[in-house]
Amino acid sequence: MSVFDHIEFDSHEHVAFYHDKEAGLSAIIAIHNTNLGPALGGCRMWPYVSSAEALTDVLRLSKGMTYKAAMANIALGGGKSVIIGDPRKQKTPAMMEAMGKFVDSLSGKYFTAEDSGISVTDLQTMATQSDYIAGVNAQYHYADEQPDGNPAPSTAYGVFVGLKASVEHGLNSSLEGVSVAIQGMGHVGYRLASHLHAAGAKLYVADIFPEGVEKAVAELGATAVAPEEILGLDVDVLAPCALGAAINDQTLPMIKAKVIAGAANNQLAREEIGDMLVERGILYAPDYVINAGGIIDIFHQRMEKSTNAALRKHIEDIGTTLKEIYTRADAQKAATNRVANIIAEERFSLKG
Repeated sequence: MSVFDHIEFDSHEHVAFYHDKEAGLSAIIAIHNTNLGPALGGCRMWPYVSSAEALTDVLRLSKGMTYKAAMANIALGGGKSVIIGDPRKQKTPAMMEAMGKFVDSLSGKYFTAEDSGISVTDLQTMATQSDYIAGVNAQYHYADEQPDGNPAPSTAYGVFVGLKASVEHGLNSSLEGVSVAIQGMGHVGYRLASHLHAAGAKLYVADIFPEGVEKAVAELGATAVAPEEILGLDVDVLAPCALGAAINDQTLPMIKAKVIAGAANNQLAREEIGDMLVERGILYAPDYVINAGGIIDIFHQRMEKSTNAALRKHIEDIGTTLKEIYTRADAQKAATNRVANIIAEERFSLKG
């Protein structure tokens, strides 16, 4: 099947495949749209069951980055890269060097950054082969801490700000005593849990890997939940922070939460799920709006001049943007994801 015929192909500008047998690298880079600027999107390493699954993921994720950049009001386009393999077992420095060469081959049309399965150390290795690696020379931190290039803290803080705004709008409540089920306790999920704990929320957490869950139970007083049960908990808020498509035709009927606000990309398996959420009275925070803290962070690190305070303010604008989407969606009786899409498309589409 041609890439052009793929169900997730959406006028992508560039899709590149790369294989380095000696380094053990099989990777794909997808650039969706560069109308607002060069494409930026993290590099994800995951044990995909097939190259077809990897292609589906990179096409969806790169498109989401275009919408994310537009809604975050930054002059960047959308792209993404994926490496096929288990980061816990197959990742090597030679593989990361090869990935750097792959990114460099696009001559600056695409900048990569950290994502699932890739660390700042990995990016530093890639950077030995390319100047188009973001997150390796960080200068700013939203909380006035020492920056290390990892955008996860900013992503988590943005999700926290967005979740708080969503609870205020959807439940007319503060976070004190609100119950939140977090699916995925990785770099972002755990940091989100920490923010929520400090705000007085009651936490339920799940992950396919036990480390983050055990830490949240010990340090944050969270309740551990089996991964297969987390989506159906009787809680106020569901925060998907793992892989995409968690909200689908099979899982939707079991969801009891009245607010869905999490860090995962592409949370809805298809756009129509958003309409179904409206019918069920569930408020959905469009994922590429609420999880934009990371790309905002990287944008500020690439600016000639910024400040910690400017970065923090830009991230906190996520809450304001979400409330604008909710107000417009309420007035139009429309799904929040469709309203967000319209606004983003108005911003990144070329005029005349």
